[in-house]
Amino acid sequence: MNIAKKITLLFAILSAVIISLLSGFVWYFSNEFAFEDFYKRLEARVNLAAEIRLSDDKSDNVYAKVRNQYLERLPDEKEYVIAKKDNKKPVLDVHLPDDFFERINSGKIARYRKENHFYAGKFVRANNQDYFIIVSANDPFGFRELKDLQKILIAGFVFSIVLSFIVGWKFSNYMLEPLRNIIKSVKKIKAENLHLRLEVPGSDEMSQLSQTFNNMLNRLETAFETQNNFISNASHELRTPLTIISGEVELAIKASANPEMQKRALSKIKDESDRLEHILTSLLGLAQSGFNGKNQPWEQVRIDELIWEIQGTVNQVHPESKIEIDFSQLPEDEDQITLKANKNLLKLAITNIVSNACKYSNNKPVKVTLESKQNMLSIAVKDQGIGIPQSDVQHIFEPFYRASNTADFKGYGVGLPLSLNIIRLHRGSIGISSKELIGTEIKVILPVK
Repeated sequence: MNIAKKITLLFAILSAVIISLLSGFVWYFSNEFAFEDFYKRLEARVNLAAEIRLSDDKSDNVYAKVRNQYLERLPDEKEYVIAKKDNKKPVLDVHLPDDFFERINSGKIARYRKENHFYAGKFVRANNQDYFIIVSANDPFGFRELKDLQKILIAGFVFSIVLSFIVGWKFSNYMLEPLRNIIKSVKKIKAENLHLRLEVPGSDEMSQLSQTFNNMLNRLETAFETQNNFISNASHELRTPLTIISGEVELAIKASANPEMQKRALSKIKDESDRLEHILTSLLGLAQSGFNGKNQPWEQVRIDELIWEIQGTVNQVHPESKIEIDFSQLPEDEDQITLKANKNLLKLAITNIVSNACKYSNNKPVKVTLESKQNMLSIAVKDQGIGIPQSDVQHIFEPFYRASNTADFKGYGVGLPLSLNIIRLHRGSIGISSKELIGTEIKVILPVK
């Protein structure tokens, strides 16, 4: 069952319940009012009969005169004036329940109804004698009105349910029409046309849903493009050393009589094998850094201590590097420079940035500044190197991409993309500012909490 039918059915059920309760309420109080009114009319006749029939004046003419003057005769009206004998139940031409007489004996006015016939009675003492005064009559008009009311309520109930079903169906279709449009638009979007987007009219929940889909499509399109670029670049980068290795192997086989040429070929094969191993290791790092981090160890890490470790690691790779660390902006509270992180991955990310700064600045001083502001840690790495051409800045985080002015430096274009993935894994961000021949500053922002 689709949502429109569910909404319509629920709307009809709720309407049926509400209308049923309202109809029952009207029926109950109309019923009570009709019976109460007729009982009061009977009780008035009981009191009148007690006053007149048991008075000293036994004249029927007097009773008839008063009776006809003040009261209309009810349908099938009968009066019973019965003297009480011992504690025996009085004998009438109709059967009345025992509790009717028990109520009379207790001094109260008793009521009883059998279908459309009503009875009212009371106990009276006159002339040293106890009497039961009972008046009975039919109420055809009240019953007819209740029957008419019942028919009206049933007809109104059926009509209201049908109307609520129709209104609910129209209402559900109207409310779900934007959702159907979204579904139709989403069905048209496939892998080959991920550039399409949904319309976002208004500012209601459907618009928010459309915007959410658009945001998801933006991420998917970016992921597809990244994946395509990654596969293309990775295949190219892997094919190049394999081609070189294959060519050098053939050369070594042909140069079996020339040991020097074989040695150069084998040396080239070793270099390309090392390069291939490095590329594969980097690819594995990129893949691992794309995980959500749930299956990786996380711990509390002090960033200032981590930076000291990174300095030592980079100095081992670049012994002539000059790394200046600035902790002058650190707060006194160490909790503001401590965050929960995957220490190994985070160390790898920042090490790549610092190592690049040292490599591309020809070992000129590299400044690393750590600051803490509003529960955010900022790690700025600034060098005085060759800088990055403005046209290349937007591509440096793409796997295997290298700036146009880095031909004299050995590298594979994997370090910064790997660092970006790791920083994103820690809910952080990376910003870059660079001028060619002046230097580059990369700033890493990490949330403390």
